[in-house]
Amino acid sequence: MPASPLDSVLYGKLFGDSDLAPLFTDSAALRAMLVVEGALAKAQATLGMIPKEAAEAIHRDGMEVVIDPALLAQGVADNGIPVPGMVAEFRRIMAQEEHAQWVHFGATTQDIIDTSLMLRLRRALSIIAARGAGLVADLGILAQTHAETPMAARTWGVAATPTSLGAVAAGWGTPLLRHLARLEQVRDDVLWVSLSGAAGTNAAMGPDGSEVRALLAKSLNLKDPGGTWHSARDGIAGLANWLATLGALCAKLAQDVNAMVRTGEARLAGGGSSSTMPQKQNPVLPAAITALCRSSSALAAALQASPVHADQRDGGAWMTEWLTLPQLVQSIGRAVSLSQTLVQRLELVPDAMAHALDDGSGLIYAEALSFHMARHIPRPQAQAAVKELCLEVRATGGNLQIAAQRRWPEQDFKQLFTPAEQLGDAPAEALAFAAAARAQAPKEAQDKAHD
Repeated sequence: MPASPLDSVLYGKLFGDSDLAPLFTDSAALRAMLVVEGALAKAQATLGMIPKEAAEAIHRDGMEVVIDPALLAQGVADNGIPVPGMVAEFRRIMAQEEHAQWVHFGATTQDIIDTSLMLRLRRALSIIAARGAGLVADLGILAQTHAETPMAARTWGVAATPTSLGAVAAGWGTPLLRHLARLEQVRDDVLWVSLSGAAGTNAAMGPDGSEVRALLAKSLNLKDPGGTWHSARDGIAGLANWLATLGALCAKLAQDVNAMVRTGEARLAGGGSSSTMPQKQNPVLPAAITALCRSSSALAAALQASPVHADQRDGGAWMTEWLTLPQLVQSIGRAVSLSQTLVQRLELVPDAMAHALDDGSGLIYAEALSFHMARHIPRPQAQAAVKELCLEVRATGGNLQIAAQRRWPEQDFKQLFTPAEQLGDAPAEALAFAAAARAQAPKEAQDKAHD
């Protein structure tokens, strides 16, 4: 198995992401760096810092030149960074010494790499946001359709009281909807241009450095941070936290669906065959989503230390981001995509849902019986009596409704022992979420504008 299954030919279709992976290739990184170098040259020429003809040549060639990453590999091994080799190769290809000498004027490697990363992250976050919106929309349909479809709610892993499948779907979707709304702040805190020179002072550009940065930000549609963020990595840590939480919300959905598959209340269309047990259909999607979430939690944990960035620039802290952030972004993007597929492949098994709700014992209605009787006799007495009846039913294999009717013959328990009477706020919560999911469309359009 390769070091990263995301890039594996064998495992790539399970864990990899064909939309996000191209944003994090060597070629994509170099292409983005050259775009930044060209935009930087034009911004500097606007202020008369470098010749206009040179800026036009750098910008034009930066959009056209293709540099083979392999040519830079030894330089990265020796220097720890690709930009010196890239700039040298770019100048060689330009073959116009009078223009090429102005490439990378006043900038430092971290400016170029961080800014080029933000260009690619912007696109990646838009892809993830669109997928998240699609997942919320699918959950909204599920919640609307099954707002009053009863099923067993479980606490501590065992049946507790009735709820509705729609309310369960709302429980998956509502936190997702809230979390996707937080992305706007994450973007605002991390999608920044970087331009502050060797030690964060922009001294090489003189008094116009901050204005160059503002022009560069505008041309690349990134935010001007108003200063250096070479060692201020709180935005990276915040992004990592947002991604990890999104993955955890997807894993929550996956684990709950897996429980429904385990109890027979649901099936998943598609694959999942076993090598030796022909009767099995393994819940592959929930397992893959959970695995991606768990591994992403570890990646995000490494990035939580990003703000521990020594001095004005810290090579080791910076390299840790290279090792973890691309994999984290792709893993979470894949988890969201698989979660949407999971919801779309979910098939309910009504008979199994009914049996899980009530196996004939009626014990799932014990809480309802207790509160009903508390209106007629003192509550402690009602609770003790119902608990005694539950023990009797478990011991004899009887039915709680019959036992209760025998205990309190003057009561009519027919409506009490029906799921529809015990759903409480579940249908309303399902419908409220469904309405909120439908209303997200304008926000989705805003997300696309960030591309």
